[in-house]
Amino acid sequence: MFAILVTDKMDVFYGNITSFPTVVFTVLLLFCFLYWLVAVIGLIDFDFLDFDLPSDDIDLGGNDSLENVNVLAGLLLRLGLNGVPFPIVFSIITIIGWLICYYAVYFIFPLVPGSVLEFLVGIPILIATFYFSALITGKIIKPLKSIFRAANQEVQKTILGKVAIVRTARVDADFGEAVVEDGGAGLIVKVRPYKKQTFTRGDRVVLLEHVREENIYKVISEQEFSDS
Repeated sequence: MFAILVTDKMDVFYGNITSFPTVVFTVLLLFCFLYWLVAVIGLIDFDFLDFDLPSDDIDLGGNDSLENVNVLAGLLLRLGLNGVPFPIVFSIITIIGWLICYYAVYFIFPLVPGSVLEFLVGIPILIATFYFSALITGKIIKPLKSIFRAANQEVQKTILGKVAIVRTARVDADFGEAVVEDGGAGLIVKVRPYKKQTFTRGDRVVLLEHVREENIYKVISEQEFSDS
């Protein structure tokens, strides 16, 4: 079954996915795979891929509309890529971009003479692919926004004051996740201690406050909560 992966028929495929500009999306695709694998294991916290964007009702028409929004967030808002966790948005853009870029290279590059011209043609292909991938992703995630919004509001109301079990090797001021029992597989949330203390895997903590701007929960130990 897997023998076809090492046949000569796959040379064109491997050549396309490892050449510019498709290789950019190939690397991003591998990164997405690594991210979700590590996220499941819970060993590393990729905070730079986990941030909240303003809601859909923000006004982007005025001169000061992006006053409190950075350039990347403003671009994502204009493309309708807010309202869904950014790792999901990033992954969808990468998958769609990889497919578009692969077929663009597959059909266009045979018509382009020389590797130098291929590189020059690849630059606008890369830019256009990112743009159209973002537009398509915005359409795909649009029905999901209300679901995530309702789910987040409900979760914040129901889990405050509940006990969570630390699932990462540590919880400190910069890193940490815990699992809250929700009657199913458990809900994974990002947690940070109130004080300068560190928790380790298996410790029981109580969720006291949700910091919306950072999408984290402030916690104290269950023992400290019981003694207060």
